[in-house]
Amino acid sequence: MFRSLSLTLALLLTSPPTTPPESATGVVEDLVLPVEDIIGAIESLDGTESEIQEGTQVTVALTSDVLFALDEWQLTAKARQRLGEVAAKVDAESAGGVVKVQGHTDDQGADAYNLTLSRRRAQAVEQAMRGLLSSAGVTLQAQGYGESRPKMPNVVDGKPVAENRAKNRRVEIVYNVRP
Repeated sequence: MFRSLSLTLALLLTSPPTTPPESATGVVEDLVLPVEDIIGAIESLDGTESEIQEGTQVTVALTSDVLFALDEWQLTAKARQRLGEVAAKVDAESAGGVVKVQGHTDDQGADAYNLTLSRRRAQAVEQAMRGLLSSAGVTLQAQGYGESRPKMPNVVDGKPVAENRAKNRRVEIVYNVRP
């Protein structure tokens, strides 16, 4: 093997470079490729909070386990502290306009129940954020989506995934940052 490799290298190194014939002409075309937006994603070490920025839109997601007791929509004391941190971030970065508060659930329970629970949770966060935001020109808008927009698959290979379900039970605060 080494002998044939050595012979090949010797031939390549001693051969004069070839130039294209003068009759060889061609069209030079510019390459045009699509440019994808850069998406920045950050997640807390415990997985209870994440932030995604796509262009000027920021989505802060807080898992429901941090904000509410099981099957409840009243905020916990700890939730108010976390929402205070999110409100400070919105105050500092927001371009104003509509700030969406979106409630989500996992796939456990009936669709109608999950839709109502997610709506009530979004409304509870919206009400708390109203008292925490100091920015003028911000309109809060609450919406519940139930289990229709999972962040992660609730079931993988026919088996429920508890970690994924926990990430799907969340409230997202969506706002635009100043350019």
